[in-house]
Amino acid sequence: MDKDLKDRTREFALRIIRLCASVPSTRANDVLARQLLRAGTSPGAHFREALRARSKAEYVSKMNGGLMELEETLYWLEIVEGADLFTAKKPERIKNETNELIAIFVSLINKWRGR
Repeated sequence: MDKDLKDRTREFALRIIRLCASVPSTRANDVLARQLLRAGTSPGAHFREALRARSKAEYVSKMNGGLMELEETLYWLEIVEGADLFTAKKPERIKNETNELIAIFVSLINKWRGR
């Protein structure tokens, strides 16, 4: 599971990078794409930090950080989509992947909390 999620979050980050690169460059678009890029590349880093956690509390904290970044990613995807910044690529697949990753992170957090 850990290796699969490591691979999946890395691929997710790469898809976010490619998506942001496809947004036409204007002052407003650059700001929005930067926000999406920052949020969308962070969950994988949080997950990898969680794998090195020294305690249950630290693991849950790192995973919660990743979960927050996934929620923020979903927000920025909705904003960028609503502003019609995507030229050829529509974000439906990546929004679905974001929601799936959110569900996985929530499940792992709840498992570690003992729920």
